[in-house]
Amino acid sequence: MSPLTLEDIARMSGVSRSTVSRVINGDPNVNDKTRERVNQVIDRISFQPNLAARGLAVGRTGVLGMVIPMGVASIFSDPYFPILIQGVTATCNAVDYSVMLWMGEPEYERKTISKILYNGLVDGVIVSSMLLDDPLIERLGESKRPFITVGRHPTNERINYIDVDNRIGAFQAVSHLMRSGRRRIAVINGPANMIAGQDRYKGYQDALHDRGIPLNPEWIVEGDFSEISGYLAMRRLLQARVDAVFAASDAMAFGAMRAIKEADLVIPGDIAVVGFDDIPLAAISNPPLTTVRQPILRSGSLAAETLIDMIERPDPQPRRVILPTELVIRASS
Repeated sequence: MSPLTLEDIARMSGVSRSTVSRVINGDPNVNDKTRERVNQVIDRISFQPNLAARGLAVGRTGVLGMVIPMGVASIFSDPYFPILIQGVTATCNAVDYSVMLWMGEPEYERKTISKILYNGLVDGVIVSSMLLDDPLIERLGESKRPFITVGRHPTNERINYIDVDNRIGAFQAVSHLMRSGRRRIAVINGPANMIAGQDRYKGYQDALHDRGIPLNPEWIVEGDFSEISGYLAMRRLLQARVDAVFAASDAMAFGAMRAIKEADLVIPGDIAVVGFDDIPLAAISNPPLTTVRQPILRSGSLAAETLIDMIERPDPQPRRVILPTELVIRASS
């Protein structure tokens, strides 16, 4: 039996083929009674429209691009990214959008996404872990396709973003360490060319300044959000005889804890540790990790929701959201 066509549905509904097409494509100008009659026929015969053809008709593909300009090994060694991707894909699946994911070092990512953008293969793009000096943002603007970043841009006020309050979260973490009597508090910071790294370092500075504690360069080491960078940073910090460390990611905190244990020191008796993210492993580490909870899943979901709304209901008004963080106190501090 041949598949039913739009002409068949039009004949069964008593309307024209163009009306059926308008109903399927969500045209708001179709009469409600007509729309209901056509949809009843579609439901009865279990008609599935050709999404590719529909996309061509409305100038859309039903595909979102997601760009993570980092090496693949780095992405899948940090639980933050799988959780973020889960939030994006779950939201897209619920509204019949697909996700095209790019991962790789910035140079590879720039070459690949340029081809994708200018061939019209995606309706919009989500950029995560944006590098401050990455020309990708400029290329996205030139492409005229909607895009949103997970993490704000520090200077470009025209960019739409979903972010979390990194600075306040870091401030709360370091203030907690001070309330517990710690004064020689180190920081294992994130990369300086990422806004999350900058903001969490500023929160650390704010907390020390609030208590009148001067910054000590020996207490400040930069990592790259990975566990190994946290481990190597902590080995350096042990020489500075610190009594606490704020790591700007849970992965770096786990690395720091390993280095502390290898030095035969006790957590938190000798050195207290606080992380940032509250990934699932934080609650079951040894000891359980005090950390700043950020809504990773919600960030991904909201980025997808917002981008789809920008595609389907274009509006020049900026779309910018900063989600709150929460300090979760456990045994490591």
